[in-house]
Amino acid sequence: MENQREIELQAWCEAVTGHSQGRLQPVSGDASFRRYFRTHDGMRSVVAVDAPPPQESLQPFMAIAEAYADAGVQVPEVIAANAEHGFMLLTDLGSTLLLSELTEANAPSYYRKALAALPAIMRVTSTSEGALPPYDEALLRRELGLFHDWLCEKHLNLIFSDAERDLWDDFCTKMVQNALEQPQVGVHRDFHARNIMVLPEQQLAYIDFQDAVKGPITYDAVSLLRDCYVRWPSELVDELMQDFRGTLQTKQLLPMSVTAQQWQRWFDWMGLQRHTKAAGIFARLYHRDGKKGYLQDIPRTVSYLHDVAARYPELTEYRLWLQQRVMPALAEQS
Repeated sequence: MENQREIELQAWCEAVTGHSQGRLQPVSGDASFRRYFRTHDGMRSVVAVDAPPPQESLQPFMAIAEAYADAGVQVPEVIAANAEHGFMLLTDLGSTLLLSELTEANAPSYYRKALAALPAIMRVTSTSEGALPPYDEALLRRELGLFHDWLCEKHLNLIFSDAERDLWDDFCTKMVQNALEQPQVGVHRDFHARNIMVLPEQQLAYIDFQDAVKGPITYDAVSLLRDCYVRWPSELVDELMQDFRGTLQTKQLLPMSVTAQQWQRWFDWMGLQRHTKAAGIFARLYHRDGKKGYLQDIPRTVSYLHDVAARYPELTEYRLWLQQRVMPALAEQS
């Protein structure tokens, strides 16, 4: 089936570009059903996207790409699309991911540059398709549930006792309340070093934004600074995070009344929600989709949960549960 879609995509590319195509060259994919290929339009390299319906829809990507570009955010341009078949041609941003360029020396400068793009992203709360979907309680709880369903039950064979179920429900409620009490802005929702491209002269461009929502103001910043794929010293993360608070207040996206302590808590707990979701997704990618590579990212992601929870006395019981039940079960798997 994949080969048949490749043949169809190749034929569509030839029809759109008027240029005879050799075999499409696969570009590393992502955690979805979408696949990416590098090809040529006779003048320049371009990227062909296969987003098979009904699993994928091109409409959100195209609408958000247009809105982001209008807001001055550097994103790939949609050259052509056939939404019915799930085919799209994009400008080629190259193949240099920010993750591959980061070092301890250059991380602060690159991260400041990436954070500087977020105010423009935050101001995009609607597109030509209408308002962005809300990051509401139902979605937050669905995401948190991935940890229980896919990591704990499916991957680690942990069955919750009544006491564990109460502890888990209490944790989820805290995470939801934290997310909903924050100012709600445009959220990229997957803003991390594998979704940021480094262009010539160290300019940055942003991809994989099709799941954008209107949600908590700390979400994208914590996705970037507490990246599931790379971990930095907490001193650096805290410094960048607090500097960003000042930037948002200057740009009138965050009330001046939000203190450093309040911002820290919003940021930390938002990270707990995201890492809970991500750990569950990594397990699901293995068990449901046969993508084994993400298993190596689970221990780092769970260690974020443990270490950040240690900052908050009200999460002591939860942290001990991770330490005594989840982390030993994970260690047995490795």
